[in-house]
Amino acid sequence: MPAIAGAFLLGLATAALAATGEFGNRCAMSLVNGKDTPTDCSISEMYGGKNYCFGDQAAHDLFMKAPAENLAKAQANYSRMFPTKAQEK
Repeated sequence: MPAIAGAFLLGLATAALAATGEFGNRCAMSLVNGKDTPTDCSISEMYGGKNYCFGDQAAHDLFMKAPAENLAKAQANYSRMFPTKAQEK
């Protein structure tokens, strides 16, 4: 029984870690394109010490081809689309 409880707690911890990302858990690649796509952060990547979420693997792969350039675009669009949230950071 303790093994089952431990596995359950590990699953909860993993889910909590997966659900935390920059831009309010929005898809970073969507933001690059000026769109707002919420995610569950099940697909994510650490870059520059921060966790970025993606709507699907294709968005992740495309973003990571030029992460610095894409991040600059995503940040600019996020600030434009959500000015009060961007100021909270």
